[in-house]
Amino acid sequence: MLDQLKEGLRNAIKKLIYSDIVNEKAVKEFIRDVQRALLQADVNVKIVLEVTSKIEKEALKSDIPAGLSKRDYIINLLYNELVKILGTESKIEFPRNICNTILLVGIQGSGKTTFAAKLGKYLQKDGYKVGVVCADTFRPGAYDQLKTMCERGKVDVFGMPNEKKSIKIAIEGKKHFESTKNIVIVDTAGRHKEERELIEEMKEINSKINPQLVLLVIDGTIGQQSFTQAKAFHDATPIGGIVITKLDGAAKGGGAIAAAASTQAKILFISTGEGLDDIERFVPERFVSRLLGLGDVKAILERVKQAEIEPDESRVRRLMSGKMTIDDLYEQLSQLKKFGSIKKLLELIPGMPELSDKIDADKLEERLEKWRFVIQSMTKEERQNPELLNASRIKRIAIGSGVNEKEIKEMIKQYNDMKVVMKRTKGKFLRGFAR
Repeated sequence: MLDQLKEGLRNAIKKLIYSDIVNEKAVKEFIRDVQRALLQADVNVKIVLEVTSKIEKEALKSDIPAGLSKRDYIINLLYNELVKILGTESKIEFPRNICNTILLVGIQGSGKTTFAAKLGKYLQKDGYKVGVVCADTFRPGAYDQLKTMCERGKVDVFGMPNEKKSIKIAIEGKKHFESTKNIVIVDTAGRHKEERELIEEMKEINSKINPQLVLLVIDGTIGQQSFTQAKAFHDATPIGGIVITKLDGAAKGGGAIAAAASTQAKILFISTGEGLDDIERFVPERFVSRLLGLGDVKAILERVKQAEIEPDESRVRRLMSGKMTIDDLYEQLSQLKKFGSIKKLLELIPGMPELSDKIDADKLEERLEKWRFVIQSMTKEERQNPELLNASRIKRIAIGSGVNEKEIKEMIKQYNDMKVVMKRTKGKFLRGFAR
């Protein structure tokens, strides 16, 4: 997520933390580093200068709040100013006893169709009954793409592939779902801010289906141009919220978010990858916390909820007492897989983001997947009592799992090491993390 901006801001903080003394020179160098990071992320120059001048002015004051070091105070100033740029948190809450309509708009290539499927799955996991309507009659294959993605997320889709009038499809789609669903998402054709005819059609769709929410989908790679887009669409139809897509590594993502936030509409969602689960509610405080390497525990808890992970109390007790079995290890690997990318998970844990940059996440995920195959090739007795694993048993497991004997021995060693650590600490880390 916004790798270049993240790296720039974290390097600025690191230099400040490790400086011998936090004097005027160190503060000014910190400000220059922050300015460079924000400008490289395509944040508007005026915004950058306003933000950094405020931080510099406050940082050079002699009175620091009690209990804070100068370094902590300056980092807190940066955090607060970045949060202010991005606005306030907004939530989507719909009554569940009626059929609500969400209209998606945006220019061609912004990622509306992919987002429609992601949003459908996201809201369905939140307990809503969701149907998605393909009202895009301009792009060949739009209905097939949406249908394929929604089927993967187990979300119902309505389309009329042979119909040329998108307004008719939108109206019929809403009728089709209104007796069985409480949310209908309407995916429209891509518009361009200068295509007056299409803007007029969008206005007509808006008036005919009367949506409870209009979401403008913006491609995060376009940077500051998102302000122009948001204004053009806002003039055509009231924008209830903004979605920023393609933030996985987008160099200009910071500019897109800052520009969009400077309009009257709220940023409701961001999309950070290709997968159907790569969507999250936009909360400025949490977003900035992750940018600065401070983690996001609330996001972890949300992922646990979305992954429908239910803790097994007896298993948790065994883990904390250091008495876990290989069956317990297998269950943890299976639960971890539901979270998706390990690198993204590490980004959310306080103190871990810096470590995540040094870990080869692909290799780590590959190793954990091999461990699952190894455990699946063990007998019940071997999983309960790993001491039974002699050379001949390991050879048999290697043949069954397709994993070489050396890697199996390494897995067993790491399993035993984990048991020892958990026994010594009596699960103190897990208890603290749970709190």
